[in-house]
Order: sequence, then structure tokens, then C-alpha cells
Amino acid sequence: MKSGVDTVALTIVIVLFLAVTVIGFLAARWRRAEDLGSLDEWGLGGRGFGMFVTWFLLGGDLYTAYTFVAVPALMYTSGAIGFFAVPYTIIMYPLIFVFLPRLWSVSHRHGYVTPSDFIRGRYGSRALATAVALTGLLATMPYIALQLVGIQAVLEVMGVGGHGNTLVADIPLLVAFAALAAYTYSSGLRAPALIAFVKDSLIYLVIVVAVIYIPHKLGGWGQIFDSAQASLQQPNPATGKPKGSTVPTSQVYWPYATLALGSAMALFMYPHSITAVLATRNRNVVRRNASLLPAYTLLLGLIALLGYMALAAKIKPVGLDGKPNPQLAVPQLFENMFPSWFAGIAYSAIAIGALVPAAIMSIAAANLFTRNIYKEFFRPDATHAQEAKVSKLVSLLVKVGALAFVLTLDKTLAINFQLLGGIWMVQTFPAIVFGLFTRWFHRWALLAGWAVSMIYGTVEAYRVINPATKAHFGGSSAPIPLLDGRNGYIAVTAFVINVVITVALTVVLRALKAPAGHDVTEPEDYTADAGDPRVTPLPELTRT
Repeated sequence: MKSGVDTVALTIVIVLFLAVTVIGFLAARWRRAEDLGSLDEWGLGGRGFGMFVTWFLLGGDLYTAYTFVAVPALMYTSGAIGFFAVPYTIIMYPLIFVFLPRLWSVSHRHGYVTPSDFIRGRYGSRALATAVALTGLLATMPYIALQLVGIQAVLEVMGVGGHGNTLVADIPLLVAFAALAAYTYSSGLRAPALIAFVKDSLIYLVIVVAVIYIPHKLGGWGQIFDSAQASLQQPNPATGKPKGSTVPTSQVYWPYATLALGSAMALFMYPHSITAVLATRNRNVVRRNASLLPAYTLLLGLIALLGYMALAAKIKPVGLDGKPNPQLAVPQLFENMFPSWFAGIAYSAIAIGALVPAAIMSIAAANLFTRNIYKEFFRPDATHAQEAKVSKLVSLLVKVGALAFVLTLDKTLAINFQLLGGIWMVQTFPAIVFGLFTRWFHRWALLAGWAVSMIYGTVEAYRVINPATKAHFGGSSAPIPLLDGRNGYIAVTAFVINVVITVALTVVLRALKAPAGHDVTEPEDYTADAGDPRVTPLPELTRT
């Protein structure tokens, strides 16, 4: 790492950051509503985004610092296992093509803002809806924390922050999140939707240049893969075994497959993903974007290869504190390969690529708290204006909560932040996705399956020790029961436990004729579209 502050790169980052901050505040005037004092307007952008805006919004929402920092860092440290992110996005889009239009329709028919609203209406269960809401809040925290780690990586490579007095060192990061909090509070979902245009444009520019220019400087792709393979075959000091391989070995087949499957199941369970979908104009916008967004998968594959480029370039990612930090691999690659002015553009792409999803995540988490905690338990008669006010305040607190994950969890491999959240979010899959197609599952069985799988997943994740740092929550794979010691993504194992318990208890509870709860939805609700006279909010549900 170069000594001192890279003033040229830092200046460009500051200029572009100020530009998107201004855009964030001006977004309140874009598609201006008479009043932003409702969750439909502040939290869902007026539910009026078309295909073009939604393309950028979902791209900005789904492709985060996880994509641009964490995945290449995993490739840098462990090799081909990091490519699980590519098949996971391939699997994900057919899944969402099937179920998200149904969620859009029923949500617009009944005025639902969050997935927990749907659970409340579908199963008539306050407890199950609360469980889903709390899961979303919990899982969103480490995901926002991952965005913080991405911004920290950029700042460290530029020589800003990361050492000395902690408060002083983190001032640039705190300033960035203060600005994020301010324009999110002011403009709601419109801010990240508008900034996403800038973010995606910068990212496409940087990646296209990187995959052409850097291989040319390193001697071609053949040289990159040969160098990466040689580096990955070196023993890991913590384990004494090879770090990895550029081609998956038999030892990583199960982790690779289950990581891809579990991540695909988890992503659109996150409240921020569903928020972006519910902000669309009609159900066809959802389907078209599910068909077109796989184009980002190609981009993701190219970004992952930056990890191999960093190996070939002999990058030694060491933080300003003198400790190895794989999260710095890609920013340091840009620092070494590009002139300072273009490195500044690349850093801006990473930083803005973290701010956009962080804004959407905080809005979605705030909507969950307001609708499914505050209104459900504390203020059932809250007005639309009161809901919006509470959501704005909670969106600020959520960002503070994310800092707790940054300060307390191991940041050596930040991808574990997202994978930990995925372990929790997959456990809401039965209640949400199964519920969109059938009412057979009993609400108490779903709640029991969720509770057991959440406990199992959290305990198993806690027991994973990072061999380098000896920290808990050091990974996301553990031995799969009944499979002869094979390892797999904990989320998938927990999900199987969840489904087995849910099915078994549903059979028992139905045989005992236990009260199933009142379903306020009708079969026609799941195919309703914009313009349908039924797509209007209904009176408040009777609370039982």
C-alpha cells in the first residue's frame, strides 16, 4: 500500500460523493407527490416505478459492496468457492419470476408495505408476522454492516482512516453515513432510486475498463489464472493446507452447491429486495425485470475475477493498522494498476455502490418496524403521517445498529456478514413463498419451524471459528447431519429442519383441528394487476 493520502483519488471521490448527495436531496422533487408523509410515498416511492427505473433500483439494491468487495476477497483468499455467487444469481431469477408477481398483486390489493403485512393477512397470526419482521430487522443489520466495510476498504487504500484514535479514524466513514442518513430521511426511496443511475453507470465503466486494461498489463488471462492457481496452492498459515484452487475440488462441491442454493433462496426474502419490488407500477414490471436482470450476472462474474487479478498482481492487502485485510484486495488492485484519477472513479463506484443499497436496506427495515412492531403493538391507530415519521427515525437507528456488527464481528472475510443474514432470512421462506401458493401450512407449525431453525442456524454459525483470528461467526458452512461429515451452507440445513418440523406439525395440528387463523386474502388477489378495481387498500385488519 502506498504511503500517505492519494489526494487526486480522494478529491475525485469527494466530488462524486457530493454530487450524489445533492442528487439524493433533489430526489424529493422527482416524481413529486403532494405529501411524502406516508409509507406508500416515502417508503415505496409512490408505488409507481416503471421497468427502466426498477432495473436500476434493483441493480443498485442487489449488487452491493458484497459484489464489489466481499466476493473478490473470497476469490482472493479461497479461490473458486467464491464463484458460488454466479450460479446463485442464475438460480434466483427464475424463482422470483414465479413468486414475486403474486406477492406484488396481493400486496397492492390489500395495501401491504412489508412481507410481514402479508403474513398477518394470510395467516391471521400476529406472532408469525412479528417473527418474520424481527428476522428481517436482524438480518438487515449485518448486510448494512457489509456496506460499511466496503466503504472502509476504499478509505483505507486512499490512506484515510483505519488507524490511530478510533473516533478520529472513522470520521470520514461517519460523515458519509451522516449524509446518507440525511437524504434518506428527506427523500425516502426516491433517493437511492435516482442515485442508482449514477452508481450503475460508474460500475459498468470501471468493470469494462478493468477487464480489458488489467489483463493486458498482467500478460493475459492465461497468465492470470496460472498465477492465481500457484498462489492458491500455497499453504494457509492458519491451517497448513492449500488456500484453495481456481477449479472447485471435490471437498467444496457441497459447500459450493448449498451456498448457491441458500443464497438464491435468501436474497428476495430480505425486506430491501421486497421493498424495491413493491415500489413497481405493475406486476409485468416485476416479470420483465426478473427476465432482464440476469445481465448483471455477467457483470458479477467479471467482478469476481478481480480477485484472481489481485493474486496475479501480487497484491498484499494490508490495512493501515498493519494487519492483513482481504477486503482491500480489489481497491488496492485499482490503486496499483490505474492512474490516480481513474482509481478515484473506481473507488467512487465501490463507495456509491455501498451507499445505495444501505439506503434501501435502512428504509425497508424501518418500514418493518413501523408497520409490524410499532403499529401492531404500540399505536394501532397511527395515521399515515405518524407511520412515516417513525420510519424516518428508525431508518437512522438501523444504520447505528449496523455499526454494532462492524465493531463486534470478525471483518477478516466480510462476506460472512451477508451469509449470516442469509442463514436467518431463509427461515422465512416457508411462511412467505409457500403462503403465496397454499394455505395448507398451519400458522403454529410455521412459527415452530421458524423458531427451531433460527436457533439451530445461529448456534451453528456461532460455533464456526475463523482459523486465522479464532473469532466466532467465522464462516457459514458446517457438517450436514446424516451426510457423513460433508459440509454445507448452514442456511440450507436449517431450512430442511424448518420444513420437516412445519410439515409434521401441520399434519398433527390439522388432525387436532387447531384454529388455523383467518385468511383475509382470496385466490383472485394473487393475480390482480394495476388498473384492477380491487387494487385498493382495504380497511385495517381486525386484530386478534
